[in-house]
Amino acid sequence: MSIASPVRVALAGAGAFGEKHLDGLQKIDGVEIVSIISRTGEQAAAVAAKYGAKHSSTELEDALARDDVDAVILCTPTQMHAQQAIACMDAGKHVQVEIPLADSWADAEAVVARQKATGLTCMVGHTRRFNPSHQYVHNRIVAGELNLQQMDVQTYFFRRRNINAKGEPRSWTDHLLWHHAAHTVDLFAYQAGRIVAANAIEGPIHPELGIAMDMSIQLKSERGAICTLSLSFNNDGPLGTFFRYIGDTATYIARYDDLVNGKEEPIDVSQVAVSMNGIELQDREFVAAIREGREPNSSVGQVLDCYRVLGDLEQQLEAAR
Repeated sequence: MSIASPVRVALAGAGAFGEKHLDGLQKIDGVEIVSIISRTGEQAAAVAAKYGAKHSSTELEDALARDDVDAVILCTPTQMHAQQAIACMDAGKHVQVEIPLADSWADAEAVVARQKATGLTCMVGHTRRFNPSHQYVHNRIVAGELNLQQMDVQTYFFRRRNINAKGEPRSWTDHLLWHHAAHTVDLFAYQAGRIVAANAIEGPIHPELGIAMDMSIQLKSERGAICTLSLSFNNDGPLGTFFRYIGDTATYIARYDDLVNGKEEPIDVSQVAVSMNGIELQDREFVAAIREGREPNSSVGQVLDCYRVLGDLEQQLEAAR
């Protein structure tokens, strides 16, 4: 693709997270938002009008059939991700699929196989790789200034009903293992090396949602670092994911794009990247990889091993039920 030509994007799934991508895309030069796909025609049309897209529909196939769409961002329900990512590549479109890539190891492998066959850009939304807070730590590790010993991570939400980030009803059920744990499993491998041991236990299954509302995961990397991850949909308190990095030369606590040291003293990460918004940085990488014809950070190939680990953990949990 010519550097001068715009990257023309369709977005499928215009919910709470979809609009975060659209806000990020508007800040990137040479990007045109062409098509919005959503569950209802009214929502698709409203979001298209808000972001200046000339096309809207309830069907992804309508966007894939367009000659003026180069790339697709999928913010659709988890269960659709793998199938839709493959459909995008089959249609000759580059694709960024929001986390998780899939909810099974076999489906994750299928997406990677299609990417290899087509050579198209296929990227997964592992946003933690892009948050300036985590990039700061990563840069220190790569420079040999920090050897990671342990990560202690808490992923906490209060979600006893099936609602999204806007407090609106969801059409699908979220998942602690395949969605929220995927962030930390991939980030730990990104910071500490390939995961060589993983264990998981879960709390009671919710009678209506049919999922575990609490989970604990232990990981160990090939370099000897360990990770303890606690996840809950029952936590009525501060919400989100909080990362404590314990290294041989420093301790850091990351809260999304913000970073403090072990004494809660702020660390300036404003110069780590061109933005303080991890979603925008993720989208910038997607667009740049398409333009430059290269593999992006968080490519489907790079994050595949995360889904191997999640698949192993799911087998452990199923065996214990």
